[in-house]
Amino acid sequence: MPTNSKKTTANPAPERRRELLATAAEVFAAQGYNATTVRRIADEAGLLAGSLYYHFDSKESMLDEILSGFLDELWTGYDAVLGAGLGPRETIEALVTESFREIDRHRAAVAIYQKESRHLVAQPRFGYLVDSQRKFEKAWLGTLERGVADGSFRADLDIRLVYRFVRDTVWVAASWYRPGGAHSPEEIARQYLSMVLDGIAGRDPAAA
Repeated sequence: MPTNSKKTTANPAPERRRELLATAAEVFAAQGYNATTVRRIADEAGLLAGSLYYHFDSKESMLDEILSGFLDELWTGYDAVLGAGLGPRETIEALVTESFREIDRHRAAVAIYQKESRHLVAQPRFGYLVDSQRKFEKAWLGTLERGVADGSFRADLDIRLVYRFVRDTVWVAASWYRPGGAHSPEEIARQYLSMVLDGIAGRDPAAA
């Protein structure tokens, strides 16, 4: 996604920048962007507050890099799925799986996005969030509409309601998911898709 990020003049080690962004993301996710100070991020990173400005020119720049980096990677995965020529059901399955993979890679960024995007979209610097939201909605609604049209999905579905349900139930996983847990993102996606596409009720033994 394009951003209006202001880049710092310094060019510190990329690995250190990634570590600091990861720390900042966790603090933003836990405390909220407005409640987080540069000093708090620096404390968590084991730095003096002034030293953090060697790497980033502002707290806003850190948030920008966190969100734009997450969305860049999300859309790399989504665009690959959407361009693969899959059927509607297979596309939904692949998008859900890719979403859980992104939660695994960027859990804190997803949490920040959910909490902060409504307020951030009013700022010109974060205008790309609006573009991403529109593109996201178009991709999911278009896939669901294709599925209804070709019989992959039920004709009586309220497409927009289904879209909102799937969107919200997938991304809320960032509130409880922890990388390295008992289930891989692919396994969680498989279980989720089984419930959404096939239901959770067992077969009636009498009917069988």
